[in-house]
Amino acid sequence: MEEALVDWSRAQFALTVIYHWLFVPLTLGLSFIVAIMESIYVKTGNIKWKKTTQFWMTLFGINFAIGVATGIILEFEFGTNWSNYSWFVGDIFGAPLAIEGIMAFFLESAFLAVMFFGWEKVSQKFHLTATWLVALGSNLSALWILVANAWMQNPVGMHFNPETARNEMMDFWDVLLNPVAVDKFLHTISSGYVIGSLFVVGISSWYILKNRHIRFARRSMLIGAVFGIVASLFIVLTGDSSGHHMAKTQPMKLAAMEGLYEGEEGANLVAIGVLNPQKKVDNDQDAFLFRISIPRLLSLLAERDMDAFVPGMEDLVYGNSQYDILSAEQKMKNGSEALESLKGFNQAQKAGNDSLAEAHLQTFRDNYNHMGYGYFKDPKETIPPVGLTFYSFHVMVMLGFLFVLLFVLVIWSNMNETIEKKRYLLRAALWAIPLGYIASILGWVVSEVGRQPWTIQDLLPVGASTSHLDVANVQTTFWIFAALFTILLIAEVSIMTRQIKIGPK
Repeated sequence: MEEALVDWSRAQFALTVIYHWLFVPLTLGLSFIVAIMESIYVKTGNIKWKKTTQFWMTLFGINFAIGVATGIILEFEFGTNWSNYSWFVGDIFGAPLAIEGIMAFFLESAFLAVMFFGWEKVSQKFHLTATWLVALGSNLSALWILVANAWMQNPVGMHFNPETARNEMMDFWDVLLNPVAVDKFLHTISSGYVIGSLFVVGISSWYILKNRHIRFARRSMLIGAVFGIVASLFIVLTGDSSGHHMAKTQPMKLAAMEGLYEGEEGANLVAIGVLNPQKKVDNDQDAFLFRISIPRLLSLLAERDMDAFVPGMEDLVYGNSQYDILSAEQKMKNGSEALESLKGFNQAQKAGNDSLAEAHLQTFRDNYNHMGYGYFKDPKETIPPVGLTFYSFHVMVMLGFLFVLLFVLVIWSNMNETIEKKRYLLRAALWAIPLGYIASILGWVVSEVGRQPWTIQDLLPVGASTSHLDVANVQTTFWIFAALFTILLIAEVSIMTRQIKIGPK
């Protein structure tokens, strides 16, 4: 029953996150594209740029409104489905969420009305300022959510209070400037910019294919493609930095992403590969049925040294004394000792035995960093789903390179005024819109599935994070949310499609 509760709670949260993320990235990308277009209008005074801005602004507004609804439900689920987790980290996790509500939503809502209804009521420069502030507010919303998420993957800047069994924030700036948070924020918003760019390029391609609004489409397409290629290059840089920090904070995730079972010096990076489904950490089978690798690149990514050792899943499960890697079994012993000493501390305090309480507290502090391992029964439980993590990562990367190629071809054809003749390119741009969403969701799969079984890395596993609920209640709300979110998605697609068919005025 407990396992079913965990599975259904995870399924409900994953459902909400995926639907929410269908709306968020377009908001992030389209907000800045709209601001750039309006800046060109204010700079040139060309009324055509005003009409272009207003069209894409309308689509932004439709997407923004529906995205807010799913986000509110998502935050409530931390309290309803994950109350143990919320208790354990509420003093830290709640702070970024509160700042998001107070700062980012306020900034967005204060200027959103000016952005949509102030065209003839305020000056051009004030309206442009409002548009940029809405874009900034949208991205600040993402910042605080991603800071909270990154803390779960690399918990820093806190102190565990044994009397309340809660983590308490000690240094806000450590949490905000957590290297994982910086990488995650920059990488995630860049993916949103790419989706916004693909959306503008794809819809513009549809107009050209239909022989409608050709000049409008070419203007929009050029802005979208240039913005997209800059964002794509930034994704590469932030992805490299993310991999480097991942090697320090989540080596098991990195090993799963690359299907690396046995650690090695000068480790190769898998460009294309097919995993052997029979391979496990406790057998000697080859990890791949087929692969093409780039020599020593994984070591360079992970350690900035082409000859460095990169641990594999077997090293992390069974340990490697040569490289001072503790086994999962040893960490489980440490974790069990931490949990037992925490229990002993509380009992000694209630009995008024201060000296015994202090002894238990010291033992707890010595083993706290591995506390979460004390919940496991088998060292192999620390391995994430390898196949899903590996394929999600590599498909995401391949799609990313295809998007770069698409943007380059679009810019080249547009500058040479041959874009109307490239029907294959226009169709590819249109189909790239859903591929952009797929790539972005796969990125979240890598991030969240790859860190399993942890809710908070090394400190709290998923199985110990849920609320004490009846499984039937979670199942019921799962299907209610599935129906509600599907209706919202259909509504958005319908409204968007209608507005696109109407076209710019």
